[in-house]
Amino acid sequence: MPKTDTKARILYIYQMLLQETDKEHDITIQQIIDKLEASGISAYRKTVIADIEQLKDFGADIVGVRSSQNRYYMNSSLFTLSELKLLVDAVECSQFITPFKSKMLIEKLCSLTSRHNSDSLGCHIYMSQRLKSDNEDIFSVVDSVNTAVNLKRQITFQYYEYDVEKKKVLRNGGERYVLSPYGMTWEDGRYYVIGFSVKHGKIVTFRVDRMSSVEISEGVYIPKPDDFNIVDYVNKVFRMYDDEIVTVTLKCKNELMKSVIDRFGTDVKTEPCSKSSFNAIVDVAASQTFFGWVFQFGGDIRIVKPAKVKRAFLEMGKKIFGE
Repeated sequence: MPKTDTKARILYIYQMLLQETDKEHDITIQQIIDKLEASGISAYRKTVIADIEQLKDFGADIVGVRSSQNRYYMNSSLFTLSELKLLVDAVECSQFITPFKSKMLIEKLCSLTSRHNSDSLGCHIYMSQRLKSDNEDIFSVVDSVNTAVNLKRQITFQYYEYDVEKKKVLRNGGERYVLSPYGMTWEDGRYYVIGFSVKHGKIVTFRVDRMSSVEISEGVYIPKPDDFNIVDYVNKVFRMYDDEIVTVTLKCKNELMKSVIDRFGTDVKTEPCSKSSFNAIVDVAASQTFFGWVFQFGGDIRIVKPAKVKRAFLEMGKKIFGE
C-alpha cells in the first residue's frame, strides 16, 4: 500500500524533473503520479501541482505547458549541455587522472543534466598518449561539431589565421569549408576536429578555436573508411616532448606570424626585425621536436640566440646529413 510522505514526495518530484526533463522532454502530472507510486509514495493531482508550485517558489526553474493535461519540465541546470561536453572531454583527456577516477567524475558530470542530454555526452574525443583560445564562440562551435558527429552530418564553417600584425584574417577570402567530422581530439590544450575535407580531398584536422560561423549542413556526409583508426591517426599527427625550458630568439619571415602564433599563442613576444621579418622571443624545450618545427620552414625561421641552442640545432643537422 503506497504511503503518504510529503517531504519525500516533493524531493522525488524535484529529482524527477531534474533528471528526466528538459526543454525537449516534458512530463505530465499523471506520469509524475505513476512514478511516485512506483516508488511507494501515494500522490494526487492537486498535491503534485501544489508541490511543483512550492518548488517554483523555492527557486526551481520549472516551466508549465498548458495542454489537455498539464506538462512540466526543468528549464535550466547548473551547466549548459555544451559546457558539460567540454568538462567531460577535459576529464577524459587529462593524463594525470586515472581511468577509474575519470569514470567517476564523468558520471557525476552527466548527473548534472537530464538523462536525455546525458546520453548525447558520449565521448568523441580521441587522444594520443600525451594556449588558451581567444574564440568566445568556442562553446557553440564545440556543440555544433559534437552534434554533427552524433548525427553523422556535414558541417560548413569559415577558418581564420593571423597576419603579421596578429589580426584575424579569414582564409581563402572567407570561403566556407565543408567537412564530414569523425571526432575531436584535445592536444596541448587545444581542440581539433578530425574529418574528411571536401576542399582537401582527404582526412584532415582543423583547430576548433579557429573555426567560426559553424553550421550543420544538409550535404552528403562522407563516412569514415572502415580501415581508418582515429586513435592511430591522432598518434601520428600529434607528438609530445619534455625537456629543459630555455628562452630562444627566432628570426621569422613576416608571412609566418600565423605559424608562430599557432605554436606559441597570441601573447608571444615579437618585435620588428626588418621590413620582411620579425623576431619572436619564446620559451621552449630545446628538443628535437622543437628543432624539427624550426627545420620545416626551410630557413624562413632561424634561431638567433642563445648560442648553445644554435649549436645544438647545427649538430642535429649534421647528424641528419651524416656530416
